[in-house]
Amino acid sequence: MSTDPTRRKAANASKPTSRPETFSAADFPALRSFLRGYFNQDMKDEYGSSEKATREFCANGSAADIQSLAENWSRFLNQARGLPLDELNRILTGTLGSAYALTSEDVVAISAILSRAARLST
Repeated sequence: MSTDPTRRKAANASKPTSRPETFSAADFPALRSFLRGYFNQDMKDEYGSSEKATREFCANGSAADIQSLAENWSRFLNQARGLPLDELNRILTGTLGSAYALTSEDVVAISAILSRAARLST
């Protein structure tokens, strides 16, 4: 086994790394506001599911709010691409203020709802 520090550094550089420090609430203001307002501790009682909470937001939000959220969500997912779901949830529940951890099915459903709502609100 080599103890050459250059080789160790090169080997470590090729490994995927955790990137939660690259996520800032300031970069996703619409998403943070949505998560704190709709995915709060009462979400299950109020809406029953993340899908219904997202639909409720889209039914009551302005076109500009829906567009902003859809853009923030899409950008967030692009930036988070490749992260495991548990890490994605650490960012959502920590940095972005959600009280609800998402399943992979939730992510797909929310994406579809927001994409459709954004198209319809233009």
